[in-house]
Amino acid sequence: MAKTSAIYREKKRQRLVATHAVRRAELVKVIKDPEATLEEKDAAYKSIQKMPRDASSSRLHNRCSITGRPKGYSRRFGISRLVLRRLAHEGQLPGVRKSSW
Repeated sequence: MAKTSAIYREKKRQRLVATHAVRRAELVKVIKDPEATLEEKDAAYKSIQKMPRDASSSRLHNRCSITGRPKGYSRRFGISRLVLRRLAHEGQLPGVRKSSW
């Protein structure tokens, strides 16, 4: 089980990314626009720099939804490899079977 502070920190980052996503996308669009003037791009850069650092989606990290484990994450199920194995053995994941050959 991960520290609860780490789990809450990640949830806080997810909320920040969601709240600033639209404004951030508009500013990035201005920055990448080849027809925008230098003054517009400069203003967009400054606006992005004033936003919270955690509002960037690149600062998010996938965590297991059950234990909060940051490593060994399976995107398909949203859980870590350890929980995936346990739930698969218990038969709680639909469509997942133990392989044998």
